[in-house]
This record gives sequence, structure tokens and C-alpha cells, in this order.
Amino acid sequence: MEPIEPAKPLNNAQIGGSFFLYTPMKQLFTKTFYFPQQHIVLLKNRGLLIADEEKAAGYIYNIDYFRLSAYFYPLLKSPKEQHLYKPRATFVQALNMYRFDRKLRLLFFTEIEKIEVAICSCITNAVSEYFNDLFWITNPTYFFNMQSFRYTQDTIDAELKKSKEDFILHFRSAYTDGYPPAWMIAEILPLGLLCRIYTNLKDNVIKNVSPNILVCKSRCSVHRFSFWLACAICVATIAGHGTGNWRPSPRNHAGQNTVGLTLPGQTSAGCITVSA
Repeated sequence: MEPIEPAKPLNNAQIGGSFFLYTPMKQLFTKTFYFPQQHIVLLKNRGLLIADEEKAAGYIYNIDYFRLSAYFYPLLKSPKEQHLYKPRATFVQALNMYRFDRKLRLLFFTEIEKIEVAICSCITNAVSEYFNDLFWITNPTYFFNMQSFRYTQDTIDAELKKSKEDFILHFRSAYTDGYPPAWMIAEILPLGLLCRIYTNLKDNVIKNVSPNILVCKSRCSVHRFSFWLACAICVATIAGHGTGNWRPSPRNHAGQNTVGLTLPGQTSAGCITVSA
């Protein structure tokens, strides 16, 4: 019978009437530069099967070892800190996960662009119609949180200042107004900021405007529409980075990696499971 390892104190656990806080010691980063061939040797020493070393070195050179390391990780045995790979784990498996992630990101980009364009158009047009004010997006009267409004206003000022878009340059040269109309400003703002502007509108404005927004015509409540905006921002942010669309979870069964999202009205996440 194996000996039982004694329990270890948790961070901030109370011991002897005082609080114990574990703070890991920092150290200098001493890792050195590795050529692709050296990475191949390292991976093989750790148990990863590599059928074509020359081709694998080419992938490491063109993709970068650090980027690929996110896809080597789910192939490691537990405890993963030992950096030893599972039996029959291969370089091709990691490469296939990278390819899957890349295709998933491109799919996200294609669909999120449609959603982003629709949200931008619906919000700017619906609110402009409600107020009969083309410049509502820079008018503090319509917003309830002035701190949030000042933040968005500062961001709008910064984006306008650095914008080289032809329609912004034309507006500056042709009109005396301090700001372009809402739909022009929305074109140079990230989706997250536009959604922040929308959710900062006064409650009575949101309640009156939301039924005119395309998504809400299918019985989507104001709260749920705001939730979907947050989901769209999250997916757009993830897809905008090099990795992270599909991420392994340490809580999954060995050899499987799952990504999931709980949607409105659902009690459990819909998941994609990939066997490693």
C-alpha cells in the first residue's frame, strides 16, 4: 500500500492563529535560444514520436516552437510539470490540433464579421432614429454613467485623432462640427467599445431602442441582447489572437480536450471534444 502524502497548507490557510501566505520565489529567466533541430532532440527525449524530423523542424521554424507548445501541452502525461509525453503521442497530433485551431479561428472571423457589421448598423441607426440626433454617441445627456461616458469619449477622441480613413478626413475638411455622426464614429471603434456605449445608455433609452434592433425582433430581451453582445465580444477577442480558440482544460479526461460555451437558456455547455 502506497504511503499517503501529508496534506499541504493552502494559500491563506489559517495555521496556529496566523495566516500562512505562500509566495513563490522569483528568479531570472535563464532559458537559452534553441534551433529547431535542438527542439526536435528535446521533444524526442521527452517521449514525443516524430516520424519526419526534417519536416518537423521546418514546421517549428515557420510556426515557432513557443506557439506550437500550446498544442504539445495536452499530449503530456500527468503530472505535466515532468514534461514527459503520453505513450504514442506524436508531433503530427500536435500539428493537427494547431491546424484545427487555425481553421476554427478563420471560421470565427468569417461569422463574427457579419455579426459585428449587423450590430454596428442596428445600434447606430436605431438610436439615431429614436433621438432624431445623428451625434448622440458623443452627447452625455443620453448616458447614465458619466465615468464610463468619459472613458468612451476619450477613446473616441484618440481613434479620431489617429484615423486615416478617407471618410474621417473628408468630414474634417468639409464640416465644422466637432464630431462626425454616430455611424461614422462606429466604423472606427472596436466592437467592445460600441457595446459598452450601448449598455451605458439610460434604461428608458435601451428599452425603447432595443425592439428596433434586428436581433431583438425575434423576442430577444434587452438583458439577453446585452448578453449576446458580450458573447460576440468574447469570441471576437479570442479569434483575434494567434491561439486560444480551442484550449485544453486540465479538468477533462486524460487524452481529451474540450471547449464549451453556455448559451442563454442552457444549463450545460455545448462542447467540442478532440481525442489526443
